Amino acid sequence: MADESPAENTAAQAAPQIQMRVLGQFIRDLSFENVMAQKGVSGDVQPEIAVQVNLDAKKRPTEHQYEVAVKLNLTSKAKGMEDVLFLCELDYCGLFHIEGVAEDQLHPFLMIECPRMLFPFLRRIVSDITRDGGFPPVNLDNIDFVALYRNELMRRQAEAQKTEA
Repeated sequence: MADESPAENTAAQAAPQIQMRVLGQFIRDLSFENVMAQKGVSGDVQPEIAVQVNLDAKKRPTEHQYEVAVKLNLTSKAKGMEDVLFLCELDYCGLFHIEGVAEDQLHPFLMIECPRMLFPFLRRIVSDITRDGGFPPVNLDNIDFVALYRNELMRRQAEAQKTEA
């Protein structure tokens, strides 16, 4: 076994160890509306599904604890038509204990890493609810939370520039 050099040992001690634990996760709000069945429409249709994702994070009263919410809105329309087949809204939250993340990196960590941890559970819920709602199960594609975060930053910067001008 090789000994670490003093420089490697000091670097390892200087870098804080990031600790992240999922304390809990829950559905805050869930709505599924089978519009097609309510209208009495039946038959074979080709669905097109639009997915909107919104993220929110807030500090909890307990030290190092945060609540992160992923809000999904799915709208399915018949291909080539304006007829809505179903609407699904899901507000899914995770409670996290996070330590060792630099203050300037905390916001991106909350808006990227935490939703990434919650996503497999969101995917299963959406699949189950669409199947139970009378449609083939919807298996969501992976969401690029890094791109989502960057797009939101650019949108906010553009908005700030408009108000300054």
